[in-house]
Amino acid sequence: MRAVYATEFGGPEVLTVREVPEPVAGPGEVVIEVAAADVMFLDTQLRSGWGTSFFDVRPPYVPGGAIAGVVTAVGADVDPSWVGKRVSSQTAASGIGGGLPTGGYAEQALAKAETLVPVPDGLTLSQAVAVAHDGKTALAVFDRAAVRPGEWVLITAAGGGLGTLLIQLARAAGANVIAAARGGAKLELAARLGASVVLDYSEADWAAKARAATGDAGVQVALDGAGGGFGTAALGAVADGGRFIGYGAAAGEFAALDQEAAAARGIAVTGLMDLTAGDTDWHALAERAQNEAVAGRLEVVIGQSFPLDQAGRAHAAIESRTAFGRTVLTV
Repeated sequence: MRAVYATEFGGPEVLTVREVPEPVAGPGEVVIEVAAADVMFLDTQLRSGWGTSFFDVRPPYVPGGAIAGVVTAVGADVDPSWVGKRVSSQTAASGIGGGLPTGGYAEQALAKAETLVPVPDGLTLSQAVAVAHDGKTALAVFDRAAVRPGEWVLITAAGGGLGTLLIQLARAAGANVIAAARGGAKLELAARLGASVVLDYSEADWAAKARAATGDAGVQVALDGAGGGFGTAALGAVADGGRFIGYGAAAGEFAALDQEAAAARGIAVTGLMDLTAGDTDWHALAERAQNEAVAGRLEVVIGQSFPLDQAGRAHAAIESRTAFGRTVLTV
């Protein structure tokens, strides 16, 4: 079978297709014939050599932490009725709050039976993989935010896969959404999905404009998928007594926040580790995300799709910041 390998740390050009043996399901595992693989910003960072102190990834390795397809084989202790079913799943190596996002860029991949999510009729396998990570994360973030009708919600990295889902969730809850992203295409998308105010990061005073849009009162909720300086600026737009949830690092790092200053203003700050800790039922959130999409209450935005042998182009699109919504590899 074919699989994409990161042959060394470097640019997108280090991604190369190789012929490798087909995987064999071990105890608790299944083999999935992959139809679509998720491509994350994290994938591009790991390929470049970033984060090796957090993720034990060394070339050569197969990137990709989420897949969708059809189960073709199961381990000896797995219910054989899974064979032939359409599913989405994280890869066997991946995991919430741990594991490695590897193994997905391939014609076949291993997954743990316990993480399989049946894909309902009415949802394509590309759509299923596009919400495999973002769907459950968006719901976890939104549930934690406890957005109320009439509140102002600022969403950074609003043009990405997670941001586009959060815009829709906030709007459906009756909130006023301020979407921050870079570039006209992403801002147009955010407006179409329900944002009442869109702001471009390239404008130095974008955070001040976000506060001004609220009558200078500040937003009650900031959902930060950008991190870095953008996340720090977003915190400044939050009203006293508001909520700030930082879950992303699209800028290359998580936001460096003055926790004491935030606490002095009564702002509740929640980070990614806070979200992934505890007893969150991620499997239930994954199923809920798919059901919301099938019901038409969530639009799954796949901004770009590439065949398996063009994984390098997928990474280049993400790194150039031209990608919007979710990026998917098709097999």
